[in-house]
Amino acid sequence: MNLQNTLSNQIKQAVKSIYEVELETVEFQATRKEFAGDITVVVFPMLRLIKGNPMQIGESIGEYLVENVSEVKAYNVVKGFLNIEIQDAYYLDFFNSVKNNKTYGFVAPNADDKAVMVEYSSPNTNKPLHLGHIRNNLLGYSVAEIIKASGKKVYKTQIINDRGIHICKSMLAWQRYGNNETPESTGLKGDKLVGNYYVKFDQEYKKEIETLKAQGQSEDDAKKNAPILLEAQEMLRKWEAGDEEVVALWTKMNNWVYDGFNVSYKNLGVDFDTLYYESQTYLLGKEFVVEGLKTGVFFTKEDGSVWCDLTEEGLDEKIVLRSDGTAVYMTQDIGTAIQRVKDFPDVGGMVYTVGNEQDYHFQVLFLILKKLGFDWAKNLFHLSYGMVDLPSGKMKSREGTVVDADDLIVEMANTAEEISQELGKLENYTEDEKKELYKTIGLGALKYYILKVDPKKRILFDPKSSIDFQGNTGPFIQYTYARIQSILRKANIDLNTNLNASEVSLHDKERELLKQLELFPEVIQNAAENHSPALIANYTYDLVKEFNSFYQNVSILGADTEVEKTFRVQLAGVVANTIKNAFGLLGVDVPERM
Repeated sequence: MNLQNTLSNQIKQAVKSIYEVELETVEFQATRKEFAGDITVVVFPMLRLIKGNPMQIGESIGEYLVENVSEVKAYNVVKGFLNIEIQDAYYLDFFNSVKNNKTYGFVAPNADDKAVMVEYSSPNTNKPLHLGHIRNNLLGYSVAEIIKASGKKVYKTQIINDRGIHICKSMLAWQRYGNNETPESTGLKGDKLVGNYYVKFDQEYKKEIETLKAQGQSEDDAKKNAPILLEAQEMLRKWEAGDEEVVALWTKMNNWVYDGFNVSYKNLGVDFDTLYYESQTYLLGKEFVVEGLKTGVFFTKEDGSVWCDLTEEGLDEKIVLRSDGTAVYMTQDIGTAIQRVKDFPDVGGMVYTVGNEQDYHFQVLFLILKKLGFDWAKNLFHLSYGMVDLPSGKMKSREGTVVDADDLIVEMANTAEEISQELGKLENYTEDEKKELYKTIGLGALKYYILKVDPKKRILFDPKSSIDFQGNTGPFIQYTYARIQSILRKANIDLNTNLNASEVSLHDKERELLKQLELFPEVIQNAAENHSPALIANYTYDLVKEFNSFYQNVSILGADTEVEKTFRVQLAGVVANTIKNAFGLLGVDVPERM
């Protein structure tokens, strides 16, 4: 139990004992720097239940706490704020309880709890992963790791969009213009090769539109009648009919793409427990539409199409089956969600990491699943996120103006190399060690820059400013971790020795650092509840700022006594371990030296 919870219970007890009223909640805030105290109780909200002067109420509660709570050393009241000072022994007991715990802050999963399935990435197999996919993957992976650390079992999944007209466009362009080239013959990753043909299709399509317009067709007619598009549509019909030749081509090109994706995922440091493919799920959901028609969840219109009326919920009517009986995306998503719970019966909730342009879609999907009577539908969450822009502007896949994920990862390592060389940070490293470190710094900078921002906000990503060894950046935090490792190597002290509270008198900077460390478990729980890696990122930055302030004001290796030195080195070790754990939740590696 952390300090806030302990005090909260004691303050409720104090109020009951002194004023004979029951407080529901106690409001805390950080003590302002100019006042003595470790934590502050805000008295004003209590005035709804207790009549009187807030100063006097604060005094009465403060006196009670000093007399009855061993952790409380002293108090002072400023206007309606009760500042409480905590005994050093409390912080040292906390420190001794966590200092050898390598997974401090993490909760082991409870076997009885329901699992959570987190979906992310979910790319199309007609192009490589790009900058938008990077934010999606980093968010989904990090949220999965945070939920896991909060004590839940987690399954990471994705649904690969491997069918549809956009896939046929790449296939047709390769068939027409590819001369049988392969990833092996070109030396290109398979997803890049296929993506080039998606761009090629668009170029040829535009030429054909211009030709038809020159022959007198309107723009709309030309777009519909372009021979290359009609041929792609025919290819899709053949695929759906199971044409052997088309299916063989589809299988071959998709496998090229999967091999390429796997390289990108490895470079990015993300993984999955299970995969779903749209080619296998696109017919799911229809049976539940039939069931829903019987129970009145859906209704049929005159043309035979099936709809769900959500007007009472403030939304509109939503189609779930076309008049010809074919499914829409919504039908597939209904079926896929249900299938996942069949495949993993312990799943009690799902998180969908999908851009904010799909907000309405997920609102509708979750509502329909609730109406269909699935209990787990109340635990569905859309992890909605904003676009990532670059200083150069908006990206378009079919025009080939997309920032490729692999290229960006290489660029980040190159930028890290340039900046590190300018700063002269890496003497005595072998070339291989340098190369590995540049990748760690570059990737850490990219991940941290993207994850420190609230997911809902749009990001303007500037590679150069993300690799800064000062300020709220990944490299600044990595550098602090490496600095602590250097201290630990030089100190050569047993990190397991337990120190008695009577042996150590805490410096203010040590106390502030311990207070920050104590928050970590609660930050993980909040981040899991809010699906927000930004809470972990910004906590870590605050911890690192506290450590650097401690480092600059208190001598660690030059401490006056051996006990002080041991405590400070151990404290630095716990900070390093917490940085490593927190960054692990963001998917960021920390270097042992830099």
